[in-house]
Amino acid sequence: MSAHVSGRLPDFPWDKLSPHAEAAHGHRDGIVDLSVGNPVDPAPAVARHALSAAADAPGYPPAAGRPEARQAVVDWFARRHGVTGLGQDQVLPVIGTKELIASLPLHLGLGPSDLVVYPELAYPTYQVGAALAGARALACDALTAIGSQSPRLLWINSPSNPTGRVLSRNHLGALVEVCRERGVLLVSDECYLECCWDAEAYSVLHPAVCGGSHEGILAVHSLSKRSNLAGYRCGFVAGDRAVVAELLEVRKNLGLLLPGPQQSVLAAVLADDRHSEEQHQRYAARRTVLRTALEAAGFTIDHSEASLFLWATKGADGPDDWAMVAELAELGILVAPGTFYGAAGSHHVRLTFTATDERVAAAARRLSARP
Repeated sequence: MSAHVSGRLPDFPWDKLSPHAEAAHGHRDGIVDLSVGNPVDPAPAVARHALSAAADAPGYPPAAGRPEARQAVVDWFARRHGVTGLGQDQVLPVIGTKELIASLPLHLGLGPSDLVVYPELAYPTYQVGAALAGARALACDALTAIGSQSPRLLWINSPSNPTGRVLSRNHLGALVEVCRERGVLLVSDECYLECCWDAEAYSVLHPAVCGGSHEGILAVHSLSKRSNLAGYRCGFVAGDRAVVAELLEVRKNLGLLLPGPQQSVLAAVLADDRHSEEQHQRYAARRTVLRTALEAAGFTIDHSEASLFLWATKGADGPDDWAMVAELAELGILVAPGTFYGAAGSHHVRLTFTATDERVAAAARRLSARP
């Protein structure tokens, strides 16, 4: 079974970082791990209080989500992102968005005759989801570039992981129109929508993008980024009523239920903007420190107007991504090579600023002290 699974899935890329992680651990002041966007700040008090209050949960939670959790999503979309016309039956809580992304093609019944398209520089799980369903996968940024092929599913990711690129409102609207014309389900991974620094990001569900109709589109969101809740595995998908209903039927049959206490947490944190704004300020300060140090050390930062990452390079004529990984590992700084996200990342590395203030400051000192 293990050999069968490994044969149909891409290699897990982070395993290749092990030698560089070992080198970074050897630094006299310890490793600064900027390779994975893992939240390290405390979970907000509102989440911990909600979890404690809901801890007595002996019964099965509803797969569709509790009404208060679904309404919190509806209200948050309207209050924070201008999304109108969304109903509770268009919202589905999920057990972390990575699980949803990886399982979506399979749960929608895609197979070998179907094509899944995802960005040229992308989170690897889009490809994994296609592979699990046995579907064909294509990394392509322009739907019009694939010719007569009609994908069943198109993934977009704005703000992007790894590049931090934000697609404009007009670009998103054009994608919605093309997908509807061709009968393609458009799924927008928007997990970094509230992590914007130098740009304004739009949800694909915004009326100026979708024309006031959610037909043929889904938006995927996570509480891991805005609320430091990666360990709680709280996420949700919203959009096309019929597609959400189909996903609900599958998830009920599989017993994929977001635990009741986490549903209470989801409702509580989405109703509270203060904690996410405070976290946004923390990340903004770390981003400034790290970006300033990288640029002073000879790196150029491309895109990176949003998300929790800096997309750094020394140019197309400079060292490749693995050479930069090795160079930074000698300073005790572990980063992700750009090719983890696609061949187009061969001259970039991705650095996260989710580490503590102290570790980000340590990375900045090491970069400034290098010869």
